[in-house]
Amino acid sequence: MVGSVNLDLVARVSRLPAPGETLAATGLSRVPGGKGANQALAARRLGAEVALVAAVGDDPAADEALALLRRDGVRLDGLRREPAHPTGHALITVDDSGETTIVVAAGANATLQVTADDVRGADAVLTVLEVPDSAVAAAAEHATGLFVLNAAPARAVAPELLRRVDLVIVNSAEFAAIEGLDAAGAVAVTSGGDGAVLRRGGREVARAEPPPVTVVDGTAAGDTFTAALLVALLEGASDSDALRRACAAGALAVTRAGAQPSLPTAAELAAVL
Repeated sequence: MVGSVNLDLVARVSRLPAPGETLAATGLSRVPGGKGANQALAARRLGAEVALVAAVGDDPAADEALALLRRDGVRLDGLRREPAHPTGHALITVDDSGETTIVVAAGANATLQVTADDVRGADAVLTVLEVPDSAVAAAAEHATGLFVLNAAPARAVAPELLRRVDLVIVNSAEFAAIEGLDAAGAVAVTSGGDGAVLRRGGREVARAEPPPVTVVDGTAAGDTFTAALLVALLEGASDSDALRRACAAGALAVTRAGAQPSLPTAAELAAVL
């Protein structure tokens, strides 16, 4: 996993505020997060051996942000400490229906550089757009196995990079915002409670829907889907089965509060399936 590490500051509100509006929160929590860290931990809990390549500050927030990764056995040999930059933070509001707004302050994530030694030899390399384009490009250049891009948050992706990507994972808004995604080997597009589709060569080849659940917090649902889809494909699942497993894992994640605390285990996913 080549990606971001953040400490999430999560405020619970009855509803999301309108522009210019101030609301009283019903609770505030500090939770480990960041798309890279979330996906690394999700894949680890689903049974993969995972190494995280990331950058954090040399500050107390880094220890909070890394706590669950360390506890669950994600390898952190590729972690960089950047004394001149703070650990990344995300400011998150979650309303009573589980809808969220998220603002990310990149901090040390914006300094991440990737070398061949970081990724060479892995069965798969997964990365996100919460790190610099140069880090994403280096991960693609040096990956010797499957190369997967979660193209979030949405921004333009170079055509030559997309041609190198074996699998790109986006939500429906990101799919609409980023040109040329079908140039990748495969594209998975999520649509929340409506499920997900998998496209190859610009054509739909699989579709799945999540099981019905009660939504508590939508944070990290997409990260869980991404990790579960990749782990399932690495385990040899068919396109349809891998997509079904990923939708179920994402659904489990929204039933609990917080990013990393909500990530399901392989046993929990098996029980749902």
